[in-house]
Amino acid sequence: TQCGPRGGGHAESSVMCVAAPEYGEHLFATVRRMLQETRLDVHGLHVVLKPNLVEFSPNAPINTHPKVVHAVLEAVRAGGAASVRIAEGPGHRRGTLDLAEAAGYFDEIPRFEELFTDLNLDEVVETSIRSPRSKLDSLYLPKTVRQCDLLISLPKLKTHHWAGATLSLKNLFGLVPGGVYGWPKNILHWAGIHECIADLYTVVPRGFAIVDGIVGMEGNGPIQGTPKQAGVLVAGSDMIAVDATCCRLMDLDPEQISYLRFLGNQGWVSEDKIRQIGEPWTRLATSFAVLPAFQPLKRKRKG
Repeated sequence: TQCGPRGGGHAESSVMCVAAPEYGEHLFATVRRMLQETRLDVHGLHVVLKPNLVEFSPNAPINTHPKVVHAVLEAVRAGGAASVRIAEGPGHRRGTLDLAEAAGYFDEIPRFEELFTDLNLDEVVETSIRSPRSKLDSLYLPKTVRQCDLLISLPKLKTHHWAGATLSLKNLFGLVPGGVYGWPKNILHWAGIHECIADLYTVVPRGFAIVDGIVGMEGNGPIQGTPKQAGVLVAGSDMIAVDATCCRLMDLDPEQISYLRFLGNQGWVSEDKIRQIGEPWTRLATSFAVLPAFQPLKRKRKG
């Protein structure tokens, strides 16, 4: 059953940052602790994990690391979820299982193929957008997404050559099927990238985010950038607040990211409205390089 509208309240503005220097076995305990401390209750829920799978490259930090996905999978299972599926609809490559194999998912996650749904091939349901910002008035969403109780967005911490930053909200582009929206989701680009990100957020079920910032990507992301050792995981039930915090970790001003500005009245973008738990983001911040056109996104220094 799809969740109802998101609730309000200060609890949804909590964001947890944790130092995580490498992709080791410690991640299983770290992720379980993060879900406990952010009070994510998955008991009895049908959960979908949405990693970011983009291109064939086992060495570049393009895709969400499979160790992070595996750790979240086991933590959600331990929390008593009724079911857990991993789902993605890549915009660049049509061979989704080949892409997952190149990214190491088959090697890391036992019985991966049985757990995985290719959202580019899933049956779709048309979903109306209540107050669209884009040129679209509805979106076709896969049934796997529409029927889940909780969608956990698992993006990689990266800059983006069109959106400025690609985090838990931009990761929602992988929900819509290429068979409907083209390759690489051309219709969404035509309708407005930032506007479609905002619209997708309003139609997906209840969400949660865990951002893989252990090794991110700076510069010409999301594919051709440079690896950036950031050593951090970020989690929270408000994707807007999570992405705003991630921007600050990257030395970007979230209020200059258009899709975050669009959604600012539905979530938490201002720093004073986000309750930080875990480690302060200021201790974990590292400046990400951006393309010259995105220099205005960099945070302004005070004094």
